[in-house]
Amino acid sequence: MKKLICLPFALISAISFAQEVSVARVKEVVSTLASDEMKGREIGKPENTKAAEYIATLFKENNLEYCTGNSYLVPFDYKGQTAYNVCGIKKGKSEKLLGFSGHFDHIGVSKKEGDDKIYNGADDDASGITTLVGIADYFKNKNPEFSMMFMAFNGEEKGMLGSRAISTDAGLEKHYANLTALFNFEMLATESQFGKNAVYITGDEFSDLDELFNKNAVNGIKIYPDPYAGQNLFYRSDNVSFVKKNIIAHSISTVDMTKAHHYHQVNDDMGIVDAENMKNIINSFGKTLEKLSPKNFAPKYNDKVKI
Repeated sequence: MKKLICLPFALISAISFAQEVSVARVKEVVSTLASDEMKGREIGKPENTKAAEYIATLFKENNLEYCTGNSYLVPFDYKGQTAYNVCGIKKGKSEKLLGFSGHFDHIGVSKKEGDDKIYNGADDDASGITTLVGIADYFKNKNPEFSMMFMAFNGEEKGMLGSRAISTDAGLEKHYANLTALFNFEMLATESQFGKNAVYITGDEFSDLDELFNKNAVNGIKIYPDPYAGQNLFYRSDNVSFVKKNIIAHSISTVDMTKAHHYHQVNDDMGIVDAENMKNIINSFGKTLEKLSPKNFAPKYNDKVKI
């Protein structure tokens, strides 16, 4: 009799576990984007388009809907040639959306002498793309309260070109009208100064997003205030393209700016990636997001933000 009683619980446990993102999945996505074959994913190069197409396959795996048109690839002009952002939608119970973003471009190949010339960009920002893909993975077979919008931006390293283009794309305005908040993931491959399973938010003083998230947080995750407020990171990443639309948009990061010796260096590769910590952050985010609804999560800007 005990065996018969335990079996359903074992099945429930197995199903629950299967919904979580694994370390192997984290490593798979980061290592693919940060591989030498991607040659630093510089916008305008073939490998940049290859990276966009790879992200599109991940969106397809998660059964996301197109944001606009008949493709996940959303084109924009870059110096007379076509470059791509990547965008997908997960329908939930509400038309209200939560957005998740990061940039997939990096700075390419060094012209300096040396054995290693490739700026792999594992932390900057293959880790951010892996985080948003992980959230899509987590919710693949779920029906969340919020619908979800996943955006992989291009051209951040050249002046946030991709986020500027997609934020002004008329075909997406119907989604932006329902976008409650955007979590922009920027460099999450290393442990933050606040420890494991902890992130910080840029511009925490401008809205109550972090307070509302932390109020519902589970699994030990916490969003801390920006420890580098003097560097104005809030206005220096892709989130600002949506701040200008009066959409709540903050960047979420773990990078310790006092120790980020890999930033824009050729050693920003898999060697610095803490995949276990990334896995925990993704799954903790997922569990917390499951608790959020338009009723308990409607962050607002205060009068301190400069739009």
